[in-house]
Amino acid sequence: MADTAFRRLAAPVFAMLVLAVPAAAQPAAPAAADPLAPARADYNAGRFEEAIQAAKGVLDTVGAPASLIIGRAGLEQFRTTADAAQLAAARAALSHVDASQLSARDRLDLVVGLGEALFFDEHYQAAADLFESILDDVAALGPGPRDQLLDWWATAVDRHVRGLPVDKRAEAFDRLVARMEAELRKDPTSAAAAYWVAAASFARGHIERAWDAAVAGWVRGILTVDRGMALRPDLDRLVRDAIIPERVKRIQSTASNGEAQATEASLLAEWALFKEQWAKP
Repeated sequence: MADTAFRRLAAPVFAMLVLAVPAAAQPAAPAAADPLAPARADYNAGRFEEAIQAAKGVLDTVGAPASLIIGRAGLEQFRTTADAAQLAAARAALSHVDASQLSARDRLDLVVGLGEALFFDEHYQAAADLFESILDDVAALGPGPRDQLLDWWATAVDRHVRGLPVDKRAEAFDRLVARMEAELRKDPTSAAAAYWVAAASFARGHIERAWDAAVAGWVRGILTVDRGMALRPDLDRLVRDAIIPERVKRIQSTASNGEAQATEASLLAEWALFKEQWAKP
């Protein structure tokens, strides 16, 4: 079965809100400075330790929004270090956030953080429930944030399904494929859905469907915001490291080793030619 390592989760799911002051010709009074602006700027720039320290510096006066940044930044640190202490610290910070003190936008960030924490603790179905609960709300922020969150949701579902008894997996993967096909009908530019139709079809054992979905996904990359820069490498790994070897494996029982090697070489050449035909100018 395909491994979700073929898909790279985007980080962060979406940037922390940085309050902007609209320009005015003659402002009645100077706008109050946002004490969390430095922490948010550090977070969005990937300077997570700096974001944590900046947020801690105003924690006593700001409260919940500062704890939120500390928790989210700690999760992003854990993603790169796998340091259990950082995960524990992030979990503690998020658990102390009073959601009633947050704006509607910050509450979305909190739900994402809680979902990520559950994901890293390997509570995959619970994480999927949280991610799915805000998919419609995140859509208001634009297709990019929603697509990233959709990717997290699908990955959490995939990880959960792989822990089910074998006889339960097929139905679950069928549902995942159907959901992603529906997402593509709703948003043809979704890179996450394009990838997961192929990956979940492969995991289901529908190898030819996975191949066709990968081919379609490669071309569909043209429609995505980054013109396939993120999607195409993931599809390439899926095809080369999973789909093609499985196609070859299925004919090995009736073919000699030489014939199987020739088939693999032929499929790799076919894939390479297809990518060249649809390469960006």
